[in-house]
Amino acid sequence: MSNNILVAVAWPYANSQIHVGNITGSYLPADIFARYHRLKGNRVLMVSGSDAHGTPVTVRADAEGLKPLEVYQRYHAGFLDLFQQLGLTYDLFTSTHTQNHFKVAQSIFLALMKNNFLFTESTLQWYAPTQNRFLPDRYVEGTCYSCGYGNARGDQCDNCGTLLDATQLIDPRSKIDGSTPVLKETKHYYLDLGKLQSDIVDFLQARESYWRSNVLRQSLGQILADGLHGRPITRDLDWGIPVPVEGWEGKCLYVWFEAVIGYLSAAIEWAQIAGQPDAWQDWWNEPDAKAYYFIGKDNIPFHAVIWPAQLIGAGEWFNRIFAEHHDKQLTLPFDIPANEFMNMESKKISGSRNWAVWGLDFLTRYDPDTLRYYLTANMPESKDTDWDWQDFLNRNNNELVATWGNLANRVLSFAYKHWQGLVPNPGELRPADVQILASIEAGFEKVGTHIESVHLRAALFETMALATEVNKYLDTAAPWFEIKQDKTAAATTIYTALRAIDSLKILMAPFLPFTSERLHAYLGYTQPLFGEQFMETQQDSLGEHDVLRYQDGHGSGSWQASQLPSGQVLQQPAPLFRKLEESIVAEERARLGTP
Repeated sequence: MSNNILVAVAWPYANSQIHVGNITGSYLPADIFARYHRLKGNRVLMVSGSDAHGTPVTVRADAEGLKPLEVYQRYHAGFLDLFQQLGLTYDLFTSTHTQNHFKVAQSIFLALMKNNFLFTESTLQWYAPTQNRFLPDRYVEGTCYSCGYGNARGDQCDNCGTLLDATQLIDPRSKIDGSTPVLKETKHYYLDLGKLQSDIVDFLQARESYWRSNVLRQSLGQILADGLHGRPITRDLDWGIPVPVEGWEGKCLYVWFEAVIGYLSAAIEWAQIAGQPDAWQDWWNEPDAKAYYFIGKDNIPFHAVIWPAQLIGAGEWFNRIFAEHHDKQLTLPFDIPANEFMNMESKKISGSRNWAVWGLDFLTRYDPDTLRYYLTANMPESKDTDWDWQDFLNRNNNELVATWGNLANRVLSFAYKHWQGLVPNPGELRPADVQILASIEAGFEKVGTHIESVHLRAALFETMALATEVNKYLDTAAPWFEIKQDKTAAATTIYTALRAIDSLKILMAPFLPFTSERLHAYLGYTQPLFGEQFMETQQDSLGEHDVLRYQDGHGSGSWQASQLPSGQVLQQPAPLFRKLEESIVAEERARLGTP
């Protein structure tokens, strides 16, 4: 039976390029997970977009002397280019700067207000006399009052993960000019998290048995220790979504409040583009639908506490505006498999100092599956990991090329040469042939179980271990020598190896889609494994915006072992991967800035 799987992917701020730490943190694991579930036959909706609003964008605009719209549009175009080159199959990658998102975000706000989960309060906020303006939390930096970290942002400490009260920062300073701000009174709307605390605790405790420890620690653990309190959801800004209340002109919805609503608004936009305006409800109003959120650890509190609070608090009032079933609960997160951070050559990645590997730059010199493989093998699922150029070289040459690529190429080349480009007739399989095929077939359940629990490194390593078993099988059977005495026996060996490779191709496909598609064609299949992704322009009252979409209708792949027929016509094969020279390590390290 087909299941509805929502794959909700972190929204990148449209203020900087994307580096490998961002990719392995959320974007790549989401795509691996989505591709697997599509192969399983489940109904996947994978959505995200550029986070166009908030202070990260305005800070960049101020620094470059540009309008925030110009900054957002430039980086958004780069995201679309990178994600398409990397093969990230978003059903829709859009933006928060659309009229649809404005309407959905304002509707959530109004539903929370209707249900009495909002209140107003005058409070002190940092004000910069040198600029004659209030400073949103991300315009203020200082020392964290929880752990002592000296470069904490006003909203959250990147060192300890604590959600901060900006007014309590020690030695605050303006991010714009370094001046010392003063506290000045202003009025804002607050989300009453305290009133929603018991519901949020119930939600978290129901998931306690399978969520990652880092996610529980930054959500349930902090709530039980400190409790929840009201949190402001508006800001004195002119770039963002206006507060939909008369008399509140000049204030916008706070970016952390409205950006998470993008998962819902993107699903609604996708349904509208698809010509099925109610289809989004299959993932957002059906009790059996499962929603997975792929984020980095710095976003855990916003997704594990605040976003569920918004969904619970909005309740049926939101559905009265958008849905046909008013009494249904909006789907709460089923899992939030947040990753830790990836470092660079043993030091923290720093974009401002060019201590990073940038996605688009990497793809000018290397292949996308090479990047996908290394980032999966080194994915920071339970602790911080490290990008190391020597390790990258070794894994490419020793694992991708030697273990998997050479296995596929030498078997296909041998079959193509000695059996006139056809899959040979195996005759009766021998015990060793049956055993290796049984091992590969059993791998589908093992690898699938790992992927479904979002243990993607384990899934990849299990798949590579199976490739190693096939290599050992070939070393024992040695068909290159066997053919000289008994071509019939060699045909049995090569057929068995081709079937094993055909199955391994499916197991590899979520991780290595480009080379898996090429191998699929070499094996004689005419329909691709996956559908197509493409960019298109959507018209909106806020202007045109480009989106990335995925069309699944042409994909023929399925999550099952091969039944490769003898006699199938093979294509002339070619190597799947390139062996890299040792010299690239020094060359790439020379491209880095300073840590």
